[in-house]
Amino acid sequence: MPTQILSAKPVILPAPDRGDDLQVRVSAPATGHDLPVLVFAHGFGQAMDSYDPLVDFWAANGFVVVQPTFLDSATLGITPADPRYPEIWRVRVADLGRVIDDLDTVLAAIPGLAGRADRERLALAGHSWGGQSAGMLLGARVLGPDGQPGESVTDKRVKAAVLLATTGLGGDDLSPFAREHFSFMSPDFTQLDTPTLVVAGDHDQSQLSTRGPDWFTDVYELSPGAESLLTLFGGEHSLGGIHGYRAADTTDESPERVDLVRRASWAFLRKALGIDAADWAAITASPGPAGRIDSK
Repeated sequence: MPTQILSAKPVILPAPDRGDDLQVRVSAPATGHDLPVLVFAHGFGQAMDSYDPLVDFWAANGFVVVQPTFLDSATLGITPADPRYPEIWRVRVADLGRVIDDLDTVLAAIPGLAGRADRERLALAGHSWGGQSAGMLLGARVLGPDGQPGESVTDKRVKAAVLLATTGLGGDDLSPFAREHFSFMSPDFTQLDTPTLVVAGDHDQSQLSTRGPDWFTDVYELSPGAESLLTLFGGEHSLGGIHGYRAADTTDESPERVDLVRRASWAFLRKALGIDAADWAAITASPGPAGRIDSK
């Protein structure tokens, strides 16, 4: 019998320095205790009500899932003419920190959830730009014009993570357009030491990079905390359609890929958070035809 999920939105977190208060959705199973908390960072233009194929699965299988809506969301209508636009990447990172700081407010949106959640078992996940945002709290930094890593905003409250289709190195690996417009796409992964699963599609060819799909594996190759890599066969940037059911813009729609992403991410987080390693062991031994899992 399917597990009933409860969801509340919008949960409003005051953010006077942001220009718009932060809107959040929280989802959780209707029953159960000691529920780990997973904060999810959406990709460009998405919102708190995106990624239901992942969120529904995670919540039905024992996670509290918290989804902030960032300033680049199409639901807010902010354009490049907005003076905040060049700094959205920084605001995204600050938004994730704000959610973690205000978890009590978020959890209170569902009656009784605060007493059922385990705040000590806190994880992050992010897709595309959301992966870059989440990675900053895991220990990644942005290289400045002088080639030196910028400030660290590592949050040690985060115990594990899943980075989905997260962009790789900058410099000559970026297209001229990306080098000009996206200064934050110059990561340094050497201090990213939080236990992390990286997910990449082997057909994900980004117009922002001069390299091939291997660009999305840089975070696995270069981060000490990136323990495992899930490669999706035939997967493009939406990884089979993780951002929505029957999404019209999915270029590589595949229920099999989506199912592998959600099962593998769930199993990895349960292992990394010290809940149970059996499911991770099983899926690494036999991930099925949609992909493969490599570990360091």
